[in-house]
Amino acid sequence: MPDAPAAVPAFDRASGWIETALYVVIGAVLVVAAGLLLGEAAYNLATEFDEGVVPAARDALDTLLLTFIFVELFAAVRVTVRQQQLVAEPFFLVGIIAAIKEIVLLIGAEDLTTDDWQTFRDGMIEVGVLAGVIFVLTACTLLARRRLREPTEEDESTGAG
Repeated sequence: MPDAPAAVPAFDRASGWIETALYVVIGAVLVVAAGLLLGEAAYNLATEFDEGVVPAARDALDTLLLTFIFVELFAAVRVTVRQQQLVAEPFFLVGIIAAIKEIVLLIGAEDLTTDDWQTFRDGMIEVGVLAGVIFVLTACTLLARRRLREPTEEDESTGAG
C-alpha cells in the first residue's frame, strides 16, 4: 500500500483540473447567454414600438438587468477559477441586481394606483421585502469587503500588513 499516499495528490490534481474545466465551460455558457440576451435587448428595443416607447424600454431594461446577472455570475466564476476558492461577494451582487430587477418590473408592470387596496398593499409589501433583501445583501457585501481588508491572525503574528 505504499502507492496510496501518491495516489491522493494525483487524484487531487485531476479533480482540480476537472473542476477548472467545468468552471470554464460554465463561464463560456454564461458569456454566450449574456451575448444573446444583449442582442435580443437591442433587437427588441429597435423593433417593438407597437405599444409605445415605454413598454419597449421596460422590456429592454428587463433583458439588460438579466444580462447584468449573467455577467456578474461570469465574474464570480472567473474569480473562483483565479483564486481556486468560492468567493461570496459576486453572488451578493447578483442577488442585489436580481432584487432591483424585480422592483423595477413590479413597479413598471403592475398598476399599483388602482382602486383595489389589496393589489396596492401586496405590491408595497413586495417592494418592502425586496428593499430589505437589497439592504441585507449590501450589508453582507460591505462586511465581506471589510473582512478581506483586515489583516489575518497569521499576518499579525509575522508582522506583515
